[in-house]
Amino acid sequence: MTSLDDDKPAPKGELVLQLVPLPGDTNANGDIYAGWLVKQMDLAAATVAGRVSLGRSATVAIDRMEFLSPLRVGSQVSCYCDLVDIGRSSMKIQVEVWTLDRVAKRQRKVTEGLFVYVAIDEHGRIREVPDQ
Repeated sequence: MTSLDDDKPAPKGELVLQLVPLPGDTNANGDIYAGWLVKQMDLAAATVAGRVSLGRSATVAIDRMEFLSPLRVGSQVSCYCDLVDIGRSSMKIQVEVWTLDRVAKRQRKVTEGLFVYVAIDEHGRIREVPDQ
């Protein structure tokens, strides 16, 4: 990104999940439930954790979560993931959610969060993440 692009924010990471929220996903105010959005973010991060751990993994924490603006029904929702750290058994994955409203020309950032996963074996016990 050049200094000329500073006024054009863009998603960080790999596009992992894209979907459209429907009317059944709303609260009484007509906005999408935060829980629905967290679920989608967890699915996206779990996809990355599974690729990195080469097997099962489990969410152990959401280290930080910030909601920046409401999400509207019918908008295109995109989850971008960036693997920020790999420990002995853990993985930290930054998830950004961007939306493109039906009449908008540019995406806007809706939320972001840092998800922490651990690799687990077939018995549900923590295991090491394979060498990358």
